[in-house]
Amino acid sequence: MRRTNTFAVRPLSDDDKRLLRDLLDASASLWNELNYERRQQFFDGKSVWDTADYRKQYVDVLGSATAQQIIRKNKSAWRSFFAARENGEDTAPPGYWGNEDDGRELRTFIRNDQYTLETGKRSRIEIPVGHALKDEYGLGYYDRLRLEVCGVPKWDGEQGRLEIQYDEVDDTFRAFQPVTVPDSRQDSPLASHEAALDVGANNFVACTTTTGQRYLYEARDLFARFRETTEEIARLQSKLCEGRYSSQRIQRLYRTRTRRRDHAQDALVRDLMERLYTEGVATVYVGDLTDVLSTHWCAEINAKTHQFWAFRAFIKRLSHTAEEYGITVKVRSEANTTRTCPVCGEQDDTNRDGDVFRCPCGHEAHADLCASRTFLVQQAGEPAGSMARPVRLTWDDHNWSELPYSPERVRPSEERTNRSTREGKLASVGTV
Repeated sequence: MRRTNTFAVRPLSDDDKRLLRDLLDASASLWNELNYERRQQFFDGKSVWDTADYRKQYVDVLGSATAQQIIRKNKSAWRSFFAARENGEDTAPPGYWGNEDDGRELRTFIRNDQYTLETGKRSRIEIPVGHALKDEYGLGYYDRLRLEVCGVPKWDGEQGRLEIQYDEVDDTFRAFQPVTVPDSRQDSPLASHEAALDVGANNFVACTTTTGQRYLYEARDLFARFRETTEEIARLQSKLCEGRYSSQRIQRLYRTRTRRRDHAQDALVRDLMERLYTEGVATVYVGDLTDVLSTHWCAEINAKTHQFWAFRAFIKRLSHTAEEYGITVKVRSEANTTRTCPVCGEQDDTNRDGDVFRCPCGHEAHADLCASRTFLVQQAGEPAGSMARPVRLTWDDHNWSELPYSPERVRPSEERTNRSTREGKLASVGTV
C-alpha cells in the first residue's frame, strides 16, 4: 500500500533558501514551457508527444534526473487527461504552474534514488542540483543541497519520488515522500468504516462517520476574508482607465486570495484524513454539487461554489490525499439530505433555520451535520448509531484548531512536531 510522509523543510542559510527557490522556479519554468507546447499541439489537432528536448535545456540548472522527472510528471498528467476524456468526463487539459508575472507555483520532483533522507537527532535531506546553480552558489562539483527536516515519519517503507513545494502564505518549504508499505505492517485499525461529507455554505465541511464521530469545519470567518478581498478587487477594477482590465495590485490580490483558500483547503483535507484514518474509515462519500446553482442560485452561493469552494479542485485534492491513506472517495448525489430527518425519515414538514434543523419527531441538530448524517445513512445503507459530541474546528491562518467547547484531541505526533519547530530543533524519530 502507498502512504506519504510529510515534512517541513528548512534551508540552513539565506543562500540555501535562494538556491532552493531558484531550483523550484526552474522546475516550474520547465513544466510551463513543455506544457505550453503540448497544449498548442493539442488545440491544433497534433500529437502532444512530439516535443522539443527540454531536458537538455534545463540539465545545467536542475540536473539530468530532476529535469527528467518533471517531464515524466507532465506526461503522466496528459495521459490522465486523455483517459478521463475516454471515460466521457468533461475535463480541461493540464494547466500551468503559474507564470513569471503573477507568481509561479514553486515545486519540484526528485527521483527516488537521487535524494537521501536521514532522520534522528539531526534530521536532514540532501538533493541534487545542476552545475550552473552549484557554480552560482559556490557548491563543489560533488556537493548536494542539504536541508533540515522537521517532522516525524509516520510510515517506513520503500521510498518513492520526492516532491518539494513552497508555501508562499506560510513562507515554508514542505517535502512529500511517498513510501510503499507492506500490507502486513499496516498500523491502523482494520479499515472498514464509512464517512459522509456535506460541503456547506457557512461551514466548509460537516462529516459524520459510521463510528459515530462528527467533525465540523467552520468557514464563516474564512469566507468573510475571501469576500473582502473580492470586493477590494472589484473596487480597484472600477477605477481602472477605460480599456484596462487589470493591474499589478489586482493580480497580487487575486494571488493572495487563491493561495489563502488553497492553503486552508490543503490543511483541512490533511487534518480530516488523519482523523478518518485513525477511525478506521475506508470509504468517504462526498455530495455532488453539480446542480447546486440551478437549484439554489444566488450571487453568494455562486461565489462560494465556483470561487471559494472551488468544488472540482477540492474533490481532486481530497481524492489525492485520501489515496495516501488508503481511503476511497466517492462522489454521490446528496438530493434531499438537507431536508430529510436522519431519525424518522420525514422530509415535508422539517424546518431549517440557519444552522438549526428541526423535525416534528423532536429531533433537533446542527443542519449541516444532520445533512451529513442523512447522507451517510443513504450511502452506507445502515443507521449511523449513537452520535458523539461534534468536534468543531476553526481556521487560524495556519491550522484547523478545535474550539474550546470541543473534546480535546491533540495527536502526539502533531504536538511533537510543533514543539520541535517552536524551539528551533530538528524532530527526532520515535514511536508515536
